[in-house]
Amino acid sequence: MTERDQERGDGRDPIDEEAAWAEIVAGYGEEPADPPGVWPRAEDVEPIERSDRLPEEVLNELPQDLTPREAGPRDPGPRDWVADEEDEGHFEPPEPPPLPETDLTTKVAWIAVLGGPLLLIVTVLLQQRMSWWVVTLGVGGFLGGFATLVSRLRDGEDDWQDPGNGAVV
Repeated sequence: MTERDQERGDGRDPIDEEAAWAEIVAGYGEEPADPPGVWPRAEDVEPIERSDRLPEEVLNELPQDLTPREAGPRDPGPRDWVADEEDEGHFEPPEPPPLPETDLTTKVAWIAVLGGPLLLIVTVLLQQRMSWWVVTLGVGGFLGGFATLVSRLRDGEDDWQDPGNGAVV
């Protein structure tokens, strides 16, 4: 222990647990007092008469060019706007263009890329023996299909125009 800790002692005084429990049981069912700075509950506040018109003394203090408007039961807000259904029709996007046709090589490459791992997963889930030909088809199919798809990518130097490449000057 340091010198400072010896001066302080153990810190807190021992707590009388029996007295604390007796205080808790005695106060059971009572609402504790609200701490300072807390808004009062609605049932503790007297209702205030609300009028839609300003008092005469407030009206007399207003500049003459300002006149209060008559307030209805509630002033309309931005969320009270309702669109007229007859104004305009709702937006219907045009039909998307059909997907481009692919050749047989691309289709087989996609089947190999997706089917190879799927074959391995199904073999494991069905708890079948992993033979050499299942592993060869699974891994080889994936690698071969992936290599085929990557090799057939466009290099970007042909006449194909990407519609999303922005303004071309």
